[in-house]
Amino acid sequence: MKKGDIFEGVVERLDFPNKGIVKMDGQTVVVKNALPGQQIRFAVTKKRHGKSEGRLLEVLSPAAGEKESGVCPHFGACGGCLYQNLHYEEQLKIKEQQVRALLSEVCDPDACDFEGIKGSPSVDGYRNKMEFSFGDEYKDGPLALGMHRRGSFYDIVTTEECRIVHPDFCRILTATLRYFSAEGVSYHKKLSHTGYLRHLLVRRAVKTGEILAALVTSGQSDGLPREESELLSGWTEVLKNLELDGSFAGILHIVNDSLSDVVQSDQTDILYGRDSFEEELLGLRFRITPFSFFQTNSLGAEVLYDTARSYVGETRDKVVFDLYSGTGTIAQIIAPVAKHVVGVEIVEEAVEAARENAAANGLTNCEFLAGDVLKIIDEISEKPDLIILDPPRDGIHPKALDKIIDFGVDRMVYISCKPTSLARDLVTLQARGYEARKICCVDMFPWTGNIETIVGIQKVSM
Repeated sequence: MKKGDIFEGVVERLDFPNKGIVKMDGQTVVVKNALPGQQIRFAVTKKRHGKSEGRLLEVLSPAAGEKESGVCPHFGACGGCLYQNLHYEEQLKIKEQQVRALLSEVCDPDACDFEGIKGSPSVDGYRNKMEFSFGDEYKDGPLALGMHRRGSFYDIVTTEECRIVHPDFCRILTATLRYFSAEGVSYHKKLSHTGYLRHLLVRRAVKTGEILAALVTSGQSDGLPREESELLSGWTEVLKNLELDGSFAGILHIVNDSLSDVVQSDQTDILYGRDSFEEELLGLRFRITPFSFFQTNSLGAEVLYDTARSYVGETRDKVVFDLYSGTGTIAQIIAPVAKHVVGVEIVEEAVEAARENAAANGLTNCEFLAGDVLKIIDEISEKPDLIILDPPRDGIHPKALDKIIDFGVDRMVYISCKPTSLARDLVTLQARGYEARKICCVDMFPWTGNIETIVGIQKVSM
């Protein structure tokens, strides 16, 4: 087997997040985006140190659980979804197996109770946030707006019929694309850093139906076909005149001149309404701003946080630290039955929203601090009785994890959106005197390869 060779084989399993495993001539080949049970044709792209990788060329025969109809028309070209062609029950089985396989390598199966996986209450149109990119579908092609093409950093697929968002998202995307295409406005090119249009950010509350739409552009307005203010005013009117199921809370213009492709704000102007919207979760109300962290599946978040709350257990007269707290969702769910809750979050905008949310919900025993967990926890005079961890995808910084462990609390609850990072952090926690006692998965991202995992952690005597 050498680079460039083409083989046919059957995918034995799918390792997290999308690594199809094929055995050929006693060797293991990783072929991304293939499903267990598929017979595939693939080309070897890499062979090093006994490990091989392949590129999927063709699915010769489908897996047993694949759907014959009802697949998103953008599936295969769009890089957003992995399982659009797989029945939902089969997706859940794969995700549960992946997490079991990863965590069984680091957790004592005799001490830990794996409680399986909980599905999302809604599997279509569940996302409450999308960051669409401007670009073209091929070099020098017409303006496109949507998701990155699978495997491409540059090409964009216009996703006018995306299945994982409410139809209002697609209506806003289509109207925006048509407007700026007709105006002849260019998109921002990543290599030359020239051009105007960068992203369209849309957030929509499931419970309230409020919508926040933000056009993200560069500051390069000199080459526009007419005055920037007129152009933005025209776009705003187009959106306001759309027939939507929800209603606009606000329409924004965000200037972002960073060299990276990340969506961020150097300047934000309100074109209509306000710069936030409201969502309801487990009887509480939350104000969400453009860059606030809030779970992208509102109904799934209720399942996630309700499960986390059951893992937290008794909190009466206890001080709880909610680290990586976002807009303070978990903190406010726990607050009514705790003595004091301290949330720490690095995004200042999210912290401000968390404080406002707590006040609006009548919670006086919540405190939210802005800053890096690694630094902030040294400045808190209060000591926790219980710690809740909900870090970003890369997990917890090793030095921050050491400081967290040094608090010596009896119980922690770790909520993870990336099981490989969770497995790494559990190794450290268990080496320092903790055990994973309960594990449950919650599928917050149907049709994609992502999964949330909740772990109840207990201190044990060394």
